[in-house]
Formats: sequence, structure tokens, C-alpha cells
Amino acid sequence: MNCYECAQQGRERVAIAVCRVCGAAVCADHVRTEGKVLNSPASPGKVTHDRAARQLTCPVCRAAEVSP
Repeated sequence: MNCYECAQQGRERVAIAVCRVCGAAVCADHVRTEGKVLNSPASPGKVTHDRAARQLTCPVCRAAEVSP
């Protein structure tokens, strides 16, 4: 599978990830990675997990997520 963003620019590059929002395949240059804190349903004990989960998005969806 090739990177969708590269294909839009007339290039061909192997994709390494899939955007969690739109499902577009993206290469290492276009993938956006960030951590997301996971929360469990409220119950006795700890609700927020210690480690952040990995969240992969394409540049378009990432820009939409952080836009005001």
C-alpha cells in the first residue's frame, strides 16, 4: 500500500500506518503520532492509566483535530 499524501503530490512511497480518523494510508514523513491518556469507566480504584496509548493520524485529520 502506498501513502495517500505522497500520491497527491505525484510521488510513490510505501505507507507504514493508517490514519485512525479517515483510514488513509500514510508514510513515515506524513504520519502524526501522539499519546492519548486512556481512562477506564469509573469504578473503585484507579481510573486513568499510567501509560499513554499511541494515536496515529494523517496531516489533514491532525490539523482538523487541533483547529480552534
